[in-house]
Amino acid sequence: MLLFSITWGAVSGWWALVGLLLAVAYAWLMYRQPVNLSDKFRYMLAAFRGVAVFLITMLLVSPLVRSTNYQPQKPLVLVLQDNSASIKLFGVNQKDKVSPPGGDLEGGVVDNLAKLKQQLGDGYDVQEFNFGHGLNPGLSKTFSARQTNLAAALNQLNDRFVNQNIGALVVATDGLYNQGADPQYEARNFKTSIYTIALGDTIARRDLLIGNVNYNKTAFLGNDFEIEVLTQAWQSQGESIRLSVTEGGRQLYSQVQAVSGDAFKQNITIKLNADKKGIHKYNIAIAPVKNELSTQNNIETIYVEVLDTKQKILLVYDAAHPDISVIKQAIEANKNFELKAVHVDDFDEIKLADYSLVMMHQPSPATFSILKELITKTKIPLWYMLGAQADISNFNTAQKLAQISAVRFDMQEVFAQPVADFASFTLTDSTLQKIGKMPPLMAPFASYTTNVTNGTLLKQRIGTVATSYPVLLFGDDNGRRTGILTSEGLWRWQLAEFEAYNNHTAMEELFSQSVQYLTANANRQRFRAYPAKNIFDEGENVLLNAELYNDALELVNTPDVKIEFKNAQGKNYSFLATRNGQSYRLDAGTLPVGEYTYSASTKLGPRAFNANGQLTVKPLNLEIRQSAANHQLLRNIAQQSGGKFMKPSEIDQLANLIKKNENIKTLVYEDKHYSDMIDVKWIFGLILLLLSAEWFLRKREGEV
Repeated sequence: MLLFSITWGAVSGWWALVGLLLAVAYAWLMYRQPVNLSDKFRYMLAAFRGVAVFLITMLLVSPLVRSTNYQPQKPLVLVLQDNSASIKLFGVNQKDKVSPPGGDLEGGVVDNLAKLKQQLGDGYDVQEFNFGHGLNPGLSKTFSARQTNLAAALNQLNDRFVNQNIGALVVATDGLYNQGADPQYEARNFKTSIYTIALGDTIARRDLLIGNVNYNKTAFLGNDFEIEVLTQAWQSQGESIRLSVTEGGRQLYSQVQAVSGDAFKQNITIKLNADKKGIHKYNIAIAPVKNELSTQNNIETIYVEVLDTKQKILLVYDAAHPDISVIKQAIEANKNFELKAVHVDDFDEIKLADYSLVMMHQPSPATFSILKELITKTKIPLWYMLGAQADISNFNTAQKLAQISAVRFDMQEVFAQPVADFASFTLTDSTLQKIGKMPPLMAPFASYTTNVTNGTLLKQRIGTVATSYPVLLFGDDNGRRTGILTSEGLWRWQLAEFEAYNNHTAMEELFSQSVQYLTANANRQRFRAYPAKNIFDEGENVLLNAELYNDALELVNTPDVKIEFKNAQGKNYSFLATRNGQSYRLDAGTLPVGEYTYSASTKLGPRAFNANGQLTVKPLNLEIRQSAANHQLLRNIAQQSGGKFMKPSEIDQLANLIKKNENIKTLVYEDKHYSDMIDVKWIFGLILLLLSAEWFLRKREGEV
């Protein structure tokens, strides 16, 4: 429904009376004398002229025309269904059977949820979704998701329908999640009733399982390393847990543990020796017992990469700063790297030949003086990390990748925005998204110029204004790989990421990939291909980077690069790498679980180049580690929102509960729009119509 009205704003409403009097006077002057027209006809013509003149005077005064649009919005009913593997593995409680005898119980729940749209009718807007690792449209009966992240699904729903009329949220799940934060906190962001449908069975049945495995993904040759295994047993008192660890059919460890209760848990620490370099596959298994609920959760496979040596990185600083600790933690999260932080006064005691990268944290004039020989006479990769204490003048002289010009040296807040065409290495989408949401850093208030193509990874956003100024860039400076971080305040990022995600994954990946790029190809190997990491999770996209150098040791990507994967069964997967800036990148998508060797090949002029390596796609068994449903979580979510906790057999009552909820109703939104009267086009049409009708009628009567 659309309504119009006049509002005067700064214009006096008395002008309307003046215009009306003028219109009446003008019509009276034209038609006051007796003419060859009947009085009724004369009055009609006078009315046409008077209205037209009044509208013209109003256009001259130009008040505001207010149009009001009333838009009804039906209440949204969001249906969120758990599509993870645990639903199928451990099933719907038989006491809450919701499908005909012999039917698919889990599928019956989905069918009943699908009927909700028809039961509610046209007065509600029902939107259906399923979730596992993330949110997907529609309901699903596949129950194939290998991970469950209920908090992320709730967060994505809330973001998608923010500021809309959400009447109710229906969540059908077993309450188990193995990724993300506690869903109760995310559920509080919904200002509506949440109805939870409790799937699964809270009663533990006879089952032996591996509840969790903690281990370091890397170890060093000749060292011992530990694996911590959480063994669990339900309703199995009197049985024994026979735990074993094998590699390639060879038993490395075994232990027998008596089960002393119906809800038994025991942490077992296993010590193994890293006796051979490479990726090792260890199978951890519990021998099954009679009448066990599931044997799939009795086996866990882990992969440990055994490295020969660590790569050493040196960080030189002038003064203590919280960023130094953050940098050290982020780099050493990758077990390939070892970082040593030294004060610039102790630099003379350092043997530079031992280090693959030198990081200069806020270098002062004294630092540039002491490190002058390192900068001018060696090709060791450098990473400049600037801030309020850095000497910008010496920095501009020391390298040619970026120049910073400042009239006065002040600091300002800048947000980091990832650059899509960055070409030096690859970060995962989740890391890029996290970085884009990080709090601001502090950067010099200055003008920035860069002399590197596709080398800027992060650009500055000042307030809401996106700039071309770099936050983080990489490039080749006269044969030396160089990184430049123009801002300080990384400690803010570390705290913000842990608060939001309970981990430091984005920071660790950013520094790991940056260091790997800067330290790579130190011996100037002409062609190399390397994966983003050596072990990928099942369902994760496999990413590879490749670099090709010409005779002048300059990056080129003119020829095609072919990459072939081969699994243990001999099956081949062939790809063609895509050009990415001056190098190459391959997103091979998801590959089946297994161990792969890869070979990359290309040809530059008459010479052929090859590079080889190996990687592993490991299975995800998170969904089989818990068999007993967590219905208390669902009760808490329903209670805190004013909704209701329901069993699958009660789904038919859901439509009536939603209809009876007085807080779920259609909302009517009022949209007011103001415009100058002269901008309302139909008024000109009305004036033209009135004057044309008057002229035509007078012409017909012979008065013109």
